[in-house]
Amino acid sequence: MVTTTVTATATMAKSKQQQDPLPWMNQILTDPFYVLHFFLFMSYFAVRPSAVEALSSDENLIFVHREIQMTLGFLVFAIIKIVREESWEGFIGDTLFYAKIFLFAVTLFTNHHLALCYIPAFLVIYLLAQQPAYDGLGDSSQLTPSHLESILTEGDSSRYWLVVFHSFCSFKCIRSSRFIPELSVIFSNKNLSFASVDLGLFSNAAEKFGISLGMDYGHLPTYILFDRAVEVSRFPQIGGLYNNSNTNITKKFLCRYFELDHRLIEYIAGK
Repeated sequence: MVTTTVTATATMAKSKQQQDPLPWMNQILTDPFYVLHFFLFMSYFAVRPSAVEALSSDENLIFVHREIQMTLGFLVFAIIKIVREESWEGFIGDTLFYAKIFLFAVTLFTNHHLALCYIPAFLVIYLLAQQPAYDGLGDSSQLTPSHLESILTEGDSSRYWLVVFHSFCSFKCIRSSRFIPELSVIFSNKNLSFASVDLGLFSNAAEKFGISLGMDYGHLPTYILFDRAVEVSRFPQIGGLYNNSNTNITKKFLCRYFELDHRLIEYIAGK
């Protein structure tokens, strides 16, 4: 009975995650990050004819073979990433990064001056346009540190709170930005709630929760499970074996680390 209920809950959650694709398409067409990358890659097709003219027939044939090899290699990489990556943000970020490497390598073969021109273009995109994070909330809440503290101390809501502390200045936070919203859709109940706190906006609160930001936000994202106002567990651990640099953060990892399946079954069994 419990297993059936859990399966039904997960099925309902998946159906809730089916979102209208139009807002997502609108973001791709209007966000500077995607627009600048589109013009960057389209510029290659604009300058390619003039660059190829300077090559001999043999060099042109070799260049076409290199283009085909690069394209096939990139497609294989993209297929592997889309199978292994849990978040679209991580897939898009890694794919665009390696696409720029392939673009530089191809243009370096035809015209090294043209290839060097792409380096400042890469820097401009890096400085002016940040990859957008997932903007959905699911069944989670976006809280300020003071609001979170009042919720935990008053104890009028859920017993357990799984809170992610993040900053979207960090690519690791961007690529994992959909994990808590999607997990909240499946596992949130009257006994367990999910929330997020943006330390990019409230950096002064980091010390209160024992989080070291550092210059590169290396300890973010940080996930803390609270039982009322008492910390039960956290990732990454303070001085522990787990840290963000050597652990691949996935939804499966978070579910296992914080025993979300077990807590959901306990809640359903206790009804």
